[in-house]
Amino acid sequence: MNSIEYCNDIMVRLEELLFHELSGCAHWKVELVGVDFIQSREIKGDTAEQIVQSCIKEIKAAGLVKDMDYKIGGKGIKLELTIKDCIHLPKEKKLKADGVKPYICPITNMVLDQLIEKLNFETTYLARVQIDENSGKCKTISAIYEDESKIGLVCDWSKQ
Repeated sequence: MNSIEYCNDIMVRLEELLFHELSGCAHWKVELVGVDFIQSREIKGDTAEQIVQSCIKEIKAAGLVKDMDYKIGGKGIKLELTIKDCIHLPKEKKLKADGVKPYICPITNMVLDQLIEKLNFETTYLARVQIDENSGKCKTISAIYEDESKIGLVCDWSKQ
């Protein structure tokens, strides 16, 4: 067993435990999983686009993903990340096989963290994780709220 496999197995168990946690409080703290890595890098930018691009550059350079792309839409509150060949893909596969719908994406957490840290976004939220084991691609959809005036802004994400 290599170290990546070991770490993914630990994350699977943690995600399963938090999924079944009865009070539901722990589930809301998972946005912190993965952020230590990106906080140790020098992420720069003055816009959401620049921050996301800087994060992608660091994540790819570290070999955490083979490729990664993004799109900001939905009146500026929807962030789509497409992640190819992530080191956490085996975790996602195992969770699905164990009957747990994956809901933690450390790679997405890194990007969302930097939007808050560097641009002082009001809040962010990982809304959906879609995994295609066959292609090795994951797609996450997150809400990103630059300021309180955007909180509550609604758009039909399915048409974007």
